[in-house]
Amino acid sequence: MTTSRFAVDQPYADGPRLLADIGGTNARFVLETAPGVQAALAVMPCRDWPTLEAAVRAYLDSAEAQAAGSANVRHAALALANPVDGDQVRLTNHDWAFSIEAMRHALGWFTLLVINDFTALAMALPHLPAGQKRQIGPGQARSDSVIGLLGAGTGLGVSGMIPADDRWIALGSEGGHASFAPRDKREMAILDYAMQRYTHVSTERLLSGPGLELMYLALAHMQGRQEAPLSAEQVSARALQGDSLCQDVVQTFCAMLGTVAGNVALTLGALGGIYIGGGIVPHFGRLFDDSLFRQRFEDKGRFTDYMRQIPTFLITGDNPGFIGVSAVLAEKLGAKAGSTPILDAIAQARQRMSPSECKVADWVLQDPRAVLSSPIGEIARQAGVSQPTVMRFCRSLNLQGLAEFKLKLAAGLTGTIAIAHSQIRFGDSTAEVSDKVLANSAHAAMSLRDTINPRQLNAALELLQHAQHIEILCVGSARLVAEDALQKFLHLGLRTSYFPDLQNQLMSARLLRAGDVALAISRSGQLEELLQAARAARARGGQLIAICPHGSPLARLADVCLHLDHAEGDLHYIPMVVRLLQLIMVDILAIGLARNLQQGNGEEGAAAKQARQERKLGAHLE
Repeated sequence: MTTSRFAVDQPYADGPRLLADIGGTNARFVLETAPGVQAALAVMPCRDWPTLEAAVRAYLDSAEAQAAGSANVRHAALALANPVDGDQVRLTNHDWAFSIEAMRHALGWFTLLVINDFTALAMALPHLPAGQKRQIGPGQARSDSVIGLLGAGTGLGVSGMIPADDRWIALGSEGGHASFAPRDKREMAILDYAMQRYTHVSTERLLSGPGLELMYLALAHMQGRQEAPLSAEQVSARALQGDSLCQDVVQTFCAMLGTVAGNVALTLGALGGIYIGGGIVPHFGRLFDDSLFRQRFEDKGRFTDYMRQIPTFLITGDNPGFIGVSAVLAEKLGAKAGSTPILDAIAQARQRMSPSECKVADWVLQDPRAVLSSPIGEIARQAGVSQPTVMRFCRSLNLQGLAEFKLKLAAGLTGTIAIAHSQIRFGDSTAEVSDKVLANSAHAAMSLRDTINPRQLNAALELLQHAQHIEILCVGSARLVAEDALQKFLHLGLRTSYFPDLQNQLMSARLLRAGDVALAISRSGQLEELLQAARAARARGGQLIAICPHGSPLARLADVCLHLDHAEGDLHYIPMVVRLLQLIMVDILAIGLARNLQQGNGEEGAAAKQARQERKLGAHLE
């Protein structure tokens, strides 16, 4: 074991974090005691331990790990050279199998994340130190742009990193299994050779360790030579020693990799750069630097100039996966950064909870953000309890139910809160209905905040503020919204009218003229009665503001459209969230008008005061 430090930072208040990279042959462990500070690195042969849990315990009990504080580990993250889908994990290249939740419980941890090792490598890219990568060719990475990744090893991994606000999202991909596309006659011959063995020749068939071995046999066949098979390691070693056939194999491999890397860059728009990882290319040494990789990367015809600006990097660090695993774990635990009253209350109340309620408490403390976007049934399933137990857990905190608990939790957490829209179904329980209604309303309001057009909003305020008369037009469920708008506009001193009766509404709309404004409110923007009134309002010179969906007939009629795009799902005949959004939009207009009118009154008041002073001065002089 060795100890390494990459930065100096404050130690984690909740103890060191265990990071692991588990392969088919070796398991690598390290303790992260602070951001960027790693200690007690250990490489342990998998064959020496009957289970992964046994290997973890042996590492934590080692002298160096104990010196780094292994007894205080509460959070861990493991990267596996294996697909991870659900709680049960079975390694592909070793006989270890385990339950994620059972291992977390057995080791007494609050958090145990298990992710694919290539996902971990992708997550490392934005945080990779300069000393762990080497640029190949020209180009300048653009900050906050998409990053692409290819990893040639046992297979060919393809991924990307998408910037999203203050974090990165790893793109799940099976791009290595896309069909191989040859670039020249040699590659066509290699493809033909491979197709004699496989019905489908993917890119991974050739750009991988087994692919390197296959290409060796293909090129030998093309030269009329009968060669015994070589391993990928032997091909690389002989190429570095000057073997001409092996050098041809490596050069062809690098050229193909350049073409595929360029395809990934074009597909993702990876202006943040393309990274090459995996265990094969670093063994090529100088042969990779001198290869056609970069030339083929840029060789995209009309887009060659575009490709030249994209940098390509070879990952050279020994354990870059640790950086990615650490980033994933840090993001997971970010929801719990700092102290929040509700989480503190849960920790204190846990001592008096029943064992089943403690299961809910532990799951909430482990991942509080997941609770915000999960219905009661999912929370019960994740915690391994019944739905009534979830409700008892909430009442143990002196809260009425799950909805109130989520509001308290959301208020205490910092950063962006992920609130998802959930379809309400007739089979939902009362608790699920209340939970989903609140979550859907919050989700819709946040979506409106992100999509509202400030230019259109200012244009609507300008028309309403200077209108000689405002006529509100609506039918059906929007009548309550119209009554609300009428009261607010009249309170602001704006001449406004609204007729619930459709015939009176149409007749009043026909009286509008230049300088008047009609405000039409509609959930669908398609009802003919409302469209008829809107056309009548515009026929005499009135201007039309619409609160309705984008692209609807009403939106196309409007001079200014404030878009509300929200589908109610199977309960489309019940105007739930849309009505709330309409009321919010009316509030935005009313508050904006109140601000503008107050500013205008302030300017008029100053002018009137100055005029009075001038009149007094004139009278005195007379």
